[in-house]
Amino acid sequence: MSLVPPESASADLTKGTDEGFRFQLPQFLQARSGAMTRELLLQPGKHGLGMTPDSLLADTTTTATCGYCATGCGLRLHLRDGQAVGLTPETNYPVNMGMACPKGWEALRVLDSEHRATHPLVRDPSGELVTTDWKEALQKFCDGFRKVQQNHGPESVAFLSTGQIACEEMAFLGALAKFGMGMRHGDGNTRQCMATAVTAYKESFGFDAPPFTYADFEQSDCLVFVGANPCIGHPIMWERVLRNPNQPDIIVLDPRRTETANAATQHLQLRPKCDLKVLYAITNVLIAEGFVDHEFVNAHTSGYDDLVRCVRDFSVESVAEESGLEAERIREAARTIGRSSAVSLWWTMGVNQSYEGVRTAQAIINIALLTGNIGRPGTGPNSITGQCNAMGSRLWSNTTNLLGHRKFECEQDRMDVADILGIDVGRLPTEGSWAYDRIIDGIRNGEIRGLWVIATNPAHSWIQRNELRELLGQLDFFVVQDMYRNTDTVAHADLVLPAAGWGEKDGTFINSERRYGRIKKVKRAPGLALADFQIFRAIAHAWGCGDMFRGWTDPESVFQIMKRLSAGRPCDITGIEGFDQLDQCGGIQWPWSTEDSQRGAPDQERRLFADGAFCTDDGRAKLIVDQVSPAPETPCDDYPFWLLTGRGSVSQWHTQTRTDKSPVLRKLYPNQPYIEINPSDAARLMITNGGLVSVRSRRGEVTVRSAVTTSVAAGQLFMPMHYEEANVLTLSHFDPHSRQPSYKDCAVDLEPLKD
Repeated sequence: MSLVPPESASADLTKGTDEGFRFQLPQFLQARSGAMTRELLLQPGKHGLGMTPDSLLADTTTTATCGYCATGCGLRLHLRDGQAVGLTPETNYPVNMGMACPKGWEALRVLDSEHRATHPLVRDPSGELVTTDWKEALQKFCDGFRKVQQNHGPESVAFLSTGQIACEEMAFLGALAKFGMGMRHGDGNTRQCMATAVTAYKESFGFDAPPFTYADFEQSDCLVFVGANPCIGHPIMWERVLRNPNQPDIIVLDPRRTETANAATQHLQLRPKCDLKVLYAITNVLIAEGFVDHEFVNAHTSGYDDLVRCVRDFSVESVAEESGLEAERIREAARTIGRSSAVSLWWTMGVNQSYEGVRTAQAIINIALLTGNIGRPGTGPNSITGQCNAMGSRLWSNTTNLLGHRKFECEQDRMDVADILGIDVGRLPTEGSWAYDRIIDGIRNGEIRGLWVIATNPAHSWIQRNELRELLGQLDFFVVQDMYRNTDTVAHADLVLPAAGWGEKDGTFINSERRYGRIKKVKRAPGLALADFQIFRAIAHAWGCGDMFRGWTDPESVFQIMKRLSAGRPCDITGIEGFDQLDQCGGIQWPWSTEDSQRGAPDQERRLFADGAFCTDDGRAKLIVDQVSPAPETPCDDYPFWLLTGRGSVSQWHTQTRTDKSPVLRKLYPNQPYIEINPSDAARLMITNGGLVSVRSRRGEVTVRSAVTTSVAAGQLFMPMHYEEANVLTLSHFDPHSRQPSYKDCAVDLEPLKD
């Protein structure tokens, strides 16, 4: 849903009038949210989106970046007495230009929930979580983790972080845990969504460097979406596609007939886990039919001969038979790409959450490089990020990479960081952390005995989640830091630290196009809840390492430290003066160095690699190929269906810890879990639309409602990831390069139940 002012309308939305404005409710949203009407949106006191009677009395406004997804929309917050009373999309922000999805409109409302964590909670001898104060909570935090370390060694404690908190908080957490508290192991929930893209970019380009800007959606004459459904997952990005004046070809590779696939000019509805083969077959056609930009390839890439030898084994005819596609459809897609002048290729979780996701992402990167579609308007191999600050986590969380995408294993990197931070280099670990799945294995085998979880809900979101819930009970000490006290993970905690949410603290996020944007404190956090930044400061003092962070007084002071840590690196931001300049410029994309700033103000849209120089040792991008691996678990007689998972609607988000707090958003999606099934399968099994069904995998069994639809092919099922039932069924298998879980493929059985 977008609010679009016509040219004649005033850009001042604080007057509370809807005259001159038109609401656009795209067809995909109408189909999934029939309860949403224009009257509902603007009805005072009836849970309307964004604007409320209070907001009509706002006396000033400010802007901030939205805290849901990595699109990074700008929102105008309407303030009265310094407190936000409503919001509208910011018309001048270069990301969304006056548009917002339903989640953005409701970003303030979800803060006002009876389920907020307002006081520290500690588990008493009877097993109940009871209220305590910060003094006792900090003491229990330090005593609990120190006891585990004393009994089992310093590496027996770990943390699991997030893509939901500010960059400055991520940097503080990673430095505190690893340099101050002596933890070696810590990873983020971005491992679940973006690790594949990170690994693919680092191997191919020499640095985790998404090259694009959102203007490319509007400047391509061919857009390719692989395992991506931006119409639902990133609706404002899709709005930018709809603004493309070039009547572009839109090619979608997806087993489901998604909302994005319905809008495509070519939908390659391939069988699950055949995407790498199909991409190699497309590459084979591009080479065989002369669509390679040899001048670019010779000057700026390496590995071409190995790539040619590899893809020769993927003939169009053989891949068509395996993937369930017509051979001519594969050739048509390849020729469309080859003949287009500005091709952009986009992927998200359908690629990333795969046991061979890195090589699939690199197959996409290879196509862009072979055809010279990089560094120019409307081009690029472009990973769409999931969480609001997953990009910040990739650079600044200090988890498996040292700050600023350095390496813990590199002595020079450690010395540089220690020198910039003014600490003893001996406090820096000399090895990187275990990845998320290895930390979970560590709990299983007794190596990890203490765990600190910050702003994430793994008891719902982790693959094969029933086992994880059992493992959390084996920990000697378990701390959860969250803004809500009713999450699946909080239920297992020994100590709960109440955190402020978006809108209740300051800092920066980085969106999918590398844009640093501001978040701002425009509301008071409830009760004794504190910003994560202040919680980390308090822990540092309680632990006894406060002097190490004496210069880390507030988020902007840490931003200045981050600038020094970025100097001379591909992610250099030394040219950004500070938070005020981010406001004035509508955010700033990295890199923006001191040298860049001397040329003037930053352009709002900038791409990487326009000069053909990459971040590798020889300056060339690497064309990387590999053998195709069979799926670890395929349908069989006992489990005859493929289960696919993904986003269910525009209005749901992750484990619904926020979106289910909004009465408006709850009206826009089914509150009961459901599974999509093809009509032919439903008829064969005598399953009726809306009826109860049992879904069973080798890991567990759940009961959900059926949704009979042609959006899934026969022999396949689809369940939205937002319901906790989905990860009862999923299989724990991982990409060997990125260690990202493969959520989107496992074998299940299905049978009808009586209501």
